[in-house]
Amino acid sequence: MMSDLQVQTQESTFSNEQIMQESLPHLERLVLEPISLKYRTLNLVFVAVFASVLIAIVSALRFNPFFELPEDLVFAYPFIVGVISVLGTLWFAYHWFADTKIKYAVREQDISKQSGLIFRGLSCQPILRVQHVEVKRGPLDRWAGLAKLQVFSAGGEMHTFEIPGLLLEQAEQIRQFILDHKDVSAR
Repeated sequence: MMSDLQVQTQESTFSNEQIMQESLPHLERLVLEPISLKYRTLNLVFVAVFASVLIAIVSALRFNPFFELPEDLVFAYPFIVGVISVLGTLWFAYHWFADTKIKYAVREQDISKQSGLIFRGLSCQPILRVQHVEVKRGPLDRWAGLAKLQVFSAGGEMHTFEIPGLLLEQAEQIRQFILDHKDVSAR
């Protein structure tokens, strides 16, 4: 039989009180910071250059003086250029609007990212569940002074989410904050 002291000790170590809806924190109070505008500019320039290079390659093949193209390919040239132009324009428009919707927030206990143009999503990763965090930089990111912050949660192979378009210094500061605080117990 358990004594009153043992029962009180067990009751005080475990708590599972119900939280009332009105006492929950309001998500609207989460102040999200936008990523660097360089990220949007980099994406827009990349899309424009990529579509232009594809059109230049198709045009060079169509108007080359060295060999004759089959009649069907000559006839399809305007259609191919039109498709590349339309897809490039749609891709450009997507980055024009969607890249401004990527925002993030770092709080004491978690890190959050909001993104999405049509389907807006908000991901929140508790810092205590972070397995590791990486700062990634591709060649264009290095050229623009940008970085991607990838947060990996415990128990998963893939990153929980990625915050692109951060200035390198910001990405490294957030990474160090997470590493310094991931072992601190929640208050």
